[in-house]
Amino acid sequence: MAGALPPVALLVWMVCVVVDTGGQLAFKYAATDAVEGDGVARWRGMARRPWLWLGLSCYVVEFVAWLAFLSLVPLSDGVLLGSINIVAIMLAGRYLFNEHLSRMRVAGILLITAGVTIVGWS
Repeated sequence: MAGALPPVALLVWMVCVVVDTGGQLAFKYAATDAVEGDGVARWRGMARRPWLWLGLSCYVVEFVAWLAFLSLVPLSDGVLLGSINIVAIMLAGRYLFNEHLSRMRVAGILLITAGVTIVGWS
């Protein structure tokens, strides 16, 4: 890729990050919501909750946005840039679900962020 991301590619990439992160968070809420029962009963309970459907909707939008993004950048760049989703999801999990970020995870976040920055600018 010659130079930084074109503005439209940057916009589509940001949409991908936001809806993928939103979908993961919605699935987490659906899985941890006060759903009682085991097995099929638990799944039926989750299916009645809006979080599951919000997560699925985010994934549909993310799928379309991801295809659009891949049409704008080389696959190797797109996949590397897409890894920033991991960082967004881990940080959101920390703040919304009080999940622990160990030193190794923070180091991973920093390395992923550095790699995405390098790929985005190269």
